[in-house]
Amino acid sequence: MKLAPRTAIALLAIACCPAPASFAQQAAPLRAPATPLIVHDPYFSVWSTYDHLTDGPTRHWTGSPQPINGIIRVDHKSWRYLGDADRSLPALEEMHRDITPTRTIVTLENPQIELRLCFFTPAFPNDLDVMARPVTYLTWEVHARDGAPHDVTLYLDVSGAIAVNHPDEPVVWSQDRVAGLRLLRVGSQKQPMLEQWGDDLRINWGNFYLGVPDSDGSALLAATNEDARDRFVATGTLPENDDLDQPRAPMSHHPPAPLLAVALQLGQVQAAPVSRRILFSYDDRYSIEYMHGKLLPYWHRQFPKFESMLEAADREYAPLEKRSERYDAELERDLVRVGGPEYAAIAVLAFRQAIGAHKLVEAGDGTPFFMPKENFSNGSISTVDVLYPSAPMFLLLSPKLVEAQLEPVLRYAESPQWKFPFAPHDLGVYPLANGQQYGGGEINEQDQMPVEESGDIILMVAALARAEHSAAWAERHWPLLTKWAAYLLAKGFDPENQLCTDDFAGHLVHNTNLSIKAIEALSAYAQLAGQLGHHDVAERYDSAAKSMAKKWVAMAADGDHYRLAFDKSDTWSQKYNLVWDTILGLHDFAPEVAEKEIAFYKIHLNPFGLPLDNRATYTKLDWSIWSATLAPHPEDFGALVHPVFKFLNETPDRLPMTDWYDTITAHQVGFQARSVVGGVYIRMLADPAMWQKWAGVPAQ
Repeated sequence: MKLAPRTAIALLAIACCPAPASFAQQAAPLRAPATPLIVHDPYFSVWSTYDHLTDGPTRHWTGSPQPINGIIRVDHKSWRYLGDADRSLPALEEMHRDITPTRTIVTLENPQIELRLCFFTPAFPNDLDVMARPVTYLTWEVHARDGAPHDVTLYLDVSGAIAVNHPDEPVVWSQDRVAGLRLLRVGSQKQPMLEQWGDDLRINWGNFYLGVPDSDGSALLAATNEDARDRFVATGTLPENDDLDQPRAPMSHHPPAPLLAVALQLGQVQAAPVSRRILFSYDDRYSIEYMHGKLLPYWHRQFPKFESMLEAADREYAPLEKRSERYDAELERDLVRVGGPEYAAIAVLAFRQAIGAHKLVEAGDGTPFFMPKENFSNGSISTVDVLYPSAPMFLLLSPKLVEAQLEPVLRYAESPQWKFPFAPHDLGVYPLANGQQYGGGEINEQDQMPVEESGDIILMVAALARAEHSAAWAERHWPLLTKWAAYLLAKGFDPENQLCTDDFAGHLVHNTNLSIKAIEALSAYAQLAGQLGHHDVAERYDSAAKSMAKKWVAMAADGDHYRLAFDKSDTWSQKYNLVWDTILGLHDFAPEVAEKEIAFYKIHLNPFGLPLDNRATYTKLDWSIWSATLAPHPEDFGALVHPVFKFLNETPDRLPMTDWYDTITAHQVGFQARSVVGGVYIRMLADPAMWQKWAGVPAQ
């Protein structure tokens, strides 16, 4: 029996995606429950969910197969290196898998050669123009292991399933060309742009492209079918003619299913590495519907046409690759310095997932909107209590993206369409952001989250002002923030029977953690008011917050901890909202409150983490890191983080990181691939110097 290779969330010094030759610290090795390969947005998102790339098909984050298959031919014998389409072929042995913020690097071998794959997505949050490009590069590097020359050809194919919601939808395909690139294209026949909305969906409009640089003159391309794979195994070549029998569905068997195929002839490979690369890309034309207007993807701001964006992506590959090496290495080192190797591993794995649950689009006036989908929750778009937990990563790495998260929500709340005195929950169901759908939408107040969402936005805006050293953005929306602060002043301290972000646990009256959020938000509003020169308002709201905090301590006290609800003795919960007290310098609560909670948490840990509260054994991964950040000592932080690391390393559920799981069984309870995992970066915000360093880093 072969042991599964360790997936190291770490740096790897290799030529196709090299890292610095030496580094002081690195993240702990982690067997990721799923490995990101192509992760851009809720529709263009392909993962491997196995210990080996060859154990099964690549999948969309929803679990639906979107097969990408790879074969390497060495001296007339074929081996699989990606996917499982032809299990009669032997698989290369996977030796190592490394995940960095922007890259996934996999090393495989047989007795003759070593193959290194690098999936590279230049998702730099501080460079919106580059991050917005829907392009992932795949680089191969091959060298001989045995000292002898070997004739090598690489093969890769992509199923038409990558461009449809369901494999019974017919697709059409072709070959195309732009300056510097030969292209293979596939898309749905019907092109129902922005016609479907919901959760368990994949895109079925626009076109997927596989691009091969002209510099690789030995490349063979074919818009063909599954028979091409058999031909390559037998002869090392592809069909001379494309398959013209279209449209046809990806699930077709007779005739064979359509696919895009490329063969790259490396010739005689010896000890010196030989490399090739291709580009995966998707043109969705229009991405989001916002208030009944169709929005373009943000890359259109720089490029009028998709082909010009592709040309630039190909031309800029080398400098982007060098940039990724520096970015990944520096971010990982700082994560280790602040939180330790296990914390760094969690944060690195969260990086692409948090970005890839959003779509970056351009409003009609050119303003960026960064809009998440509430993946496998209810499919909502721009859910405020999803923006809130995801915000720490973007507050750290790109405050402009926090503006882009909040802007569409506040514009909606300022419109006549929203009539309540508190903040909305969402903007609709992805990809249609035409107005709130949750809890009765715009007409029913019963199942809203008034304290939750109002507190969330005020706290995010205050954190944004701290990151940007300016409250100018808050001033633009000041009347709205003032209205919501007034609501919290009246209703926030002892919440009525409301839902909070943990709505899966149901309504709860007198929720102490929700009360903390209201108190901290009022203090944060006072902080903003002071920055804007409204000193009388600042004094009044800060005084009210401080008074509420004292009352909270007396009412929530329950011996060695604080209660889940003011009226429920012998209960407890994670008080993750308390984290802002220190991060924003609010100082509403004495340090002893957090210290008492941390001491209590440490004795209530289960094997895979701290339960969310006393009502169940499940937890939320993001809130667990927030609660750990309350710890005054690094060893206490590490004690609370370790079970989360252990969960990711051992969970039997192979899927993009879930944030809702059981702390005893390590099984997923619900949710996956959500943006909220960006919340694990909260620990970096608790280090003022680190926050300042990253929030002010310009695009390189």
